[in-house]
This record gives sequence, structure tokens and C-alpha cells, in this order.
Amino acid sequence: SHLVCLSQFVGMLRDSRSFWSYPRHEYFRRILCDMVGRWAENGEVPNDLSLLGPMVEDICFGNAKRYFEERA
Repeated sequence: SHLVCLSQFVGMLRDSRSFWSYPRHEYFRRILCDMVGRWAENGEVPNDLSLLGPMVEDICFGNAKRYFEERA
């Protein structure tokens, strides 16, 4: 399923320390939300905000945070 692989995604593979990275990350988040929303509307994934919301939050922040905390 789409959700199994996507839910483990750590994030973009670019240097995020640059000031210019903020618009790129915002654009990534918008595309991600649009894609997941389309999947939910088309019935490809459950239309359940309590499931999809935390998954999107993890993709945008939580997965990378946990990934780097484990390696610190």
C-alpha cells in the first residue's frame, strides 16, 4: 500500500540548513498533502484524518527527528 512505504519516509535529500530551503520544504509539504488528499478522495487510502494527519506530520518532521536522535 501507499501508506506503508510513505509513512516511513525521512524527508528530502537536500541541505535544509540554508535559508533558501524553507520555500522548498513548504512546496514539498503542499505537494505531499495534495497527493495524500487525492488518494483519500479516490478511496485509495482510508479517508480518516486521525490516521492521515499524524502520518503527514511524521513525514514532514517526526521521522527525520527520530532518525537523527537515534544516531546522536
